[in-house]
Amino acid sequence: MVGKRAFLALFAALLLATSFSLAAEQSRDLTVFCAAGLSGAFNEMGQLYENESNVSVAFNFDGAPVLRTQIENGAYADVFVSGSNKHMNALKAEGFIDNRSVFVLARNWQAVIVPRDNPAKIENLSDLARPGIKIVTGSKDLPITDATMQILNKTANDTAFGPDFKQKVLANVISQETNINFIVAKVALGEADAAFAHKSEVSSEYAAKVAFVEIPQKYNVKSEYTMGIASDSRHPDQAEKFLELVKSDEGKAILIKHGYEVV
Repeated sequence: MVGKRAFLALFAALLLATSFSLAAEQSRDLTVFCAAGLSGAFNEMGQLYENESNVSVAFNFDGAPVLRTQIENGAYADVFVSGSNKHMNALKAEGFIDNRSVFVLARNWQAVIVPRDNPAKIENLSDLARPGIKIVTGSKDLPITDATMQILNKTANDTAFGPDFKQKVLANVISQETNINFIVAKVALGEADAAFAHKSEVSSEYAAKVAFVEIPQKYNVKSEYTMGIASDSRHPDQAEKFLELVKSDEGKAILIKHGYEVV
């Protein structure tokens, strides 16, 4: 059932990307495909860029695997912003991204998020293995899913958790979402007891509705966010100026405000 829902969601996303791309190609907008968790920071970037350049920015926010699939299937983009190196590297290898333009714009640690009232009384990482805990994760290849698996794998040889900790946690998963914003929403609305999330990617809409449970650093992993210009961009000069804005002191200040560690 989860697989069918994921397929339907991907199919709908491809249809949306096709119509989105046709509209973008017919305009002078700068089209930016951006990982959904960065929407808060990049909406501000877009507004700043528009004010300085008089060029509109059209964003397509979604999970990095969905955005990658859209680009591979012909969706038009000028810029791609990924929540992990994996999807950026794949698009570079396939010739969709100008390798010379790619850079790391920010980094981010992970945390466990719970509803503000924390009905399941989750106080630490080990609590996620308790029977009956409702956990939401990301779909396959989503950057937060990769980070989650790395964290759980790090516990395997630690006697504080035991060899079956990962299996018990995964047995508590009730749904798999296609982007980080959907994951955060499930927890914020009380539809799940916990989820792994990038620390800086809880939107202002839900910030007051969730709390963080810290992950000890020896188990935690740091994500990298990468950005580059599409090889078939019709506006490479505008795209380059957008990248320069993100690298600027103003751009870095926006990322820091939203909780990212800038490079």
